[in-house]
Amino acid sequence: MKIKVLGCHGGELPRHRTTCFLIDRKLTIDGGAITAALELDEILEIDDIFLTHSHFDHVKDVPLMTDLLVGRREKPVVVHGPAETMEAMDKDVFNNRTWPDFRVIPTPEKPVIAFDSIPVYEPVTCQGLRIRAVPVHHPVYSVGYIVEGREGAVAFSGDTGPTEELWRAINTTPDLKAVFLEVSFPSTLQWLADVSGHLTPRTVMSELAKLDRRGAKIYLYHLKPAVIDEVKAEIKALRKEYLHVCELDEVYIIR
Repeated sequence: MKIKVLGCHGGELPRHRTTCFLIDRKLTIDGGAITAALELDEILEIDDIFLTHSHFDHVKDVPLMTDLLVGRREKPVVVHGPAETMEAMDKDVFNNRTWPDFRVIPTPEKPVIAFDSIPVYEPVTCQGLRIRAVPVHHPVYSVGYIVEGREGAVAFSGDTGPTEELWRAINTTPDLKAVFLEVSFPSTLQWLADVSGHLTPRTVMSELAKLDRRGAKIYLYHLKPAVIDEVKAEIKALRKEYLHVCELDEVYIIR
């Protein structure tokens, strides 16, 4: 499994891109940095997008990619997510007010994009991967994903504050290789993290106490650009060799 960091920040500034991970060139977790990070020929390779939730920084490049696809693909890109997220994409994004409904463009028979509401807890199979959505704690309905392939399992937290169900699901998943865990604010802004459903380095460590890590690497992402240096300094001060802060365009080979 090859994972490329297209975006790993909780906001956008020059040299900062919002959340998006590309798996094996054809599937992404979230859609915050598809058009911002990839060339057109690379965008055309993506067949599936799994959304953790409907917040703008996780979905913004899904509509932006659609008109690039017209006349260039034989089948639609399928956007997957829990029912609540797909309802928001339907009513709030592809509603012909915020953005044209590319589910019927260029024709209803051959659209460039399609929606797929997936169950929580029950795995779906996509591109040879077994993918499970597990609810997490955030102001809008949100999930993390556990992705299992031949090389092992990887988990993505999505945006979350302290949570329980995801850790229980990860702990029962065999052959865990990596966990991609959000951290947004420094511990000095713990109050803001708490009210907005995010983690700080302090709560990252209390959350990881719930994890049976089994040697897995922990990749931290979603750092807010305005406070990124403070968050990185706190993480470095933890002196945990298994913690790694994601950087743009890094590639991780899971084996």
